[in-house]
Amino acid sequence: MLDGGHLLYYLIEWVKGSPVSEQAQLTGQYIGLVALFGLMSLAFVNDILRLVG
Repeated sequence: MLDGGHLLYYLIEWVKGSPVSEQAQLTGQYIGLVALFGLMSLAFVNDILRLVG
């Protein structure tokens, strides 16, 4: 889902020599989505506060 995450998984796989587990990938994607939505929320709140105040 997040392209940068896939590149990170490929790098880890190359260094480690074995594939990253499915659970680790799902956890990484979940963390990435939470961070993305957090940044989007911060941007929306900042924009709304600038319009109101």
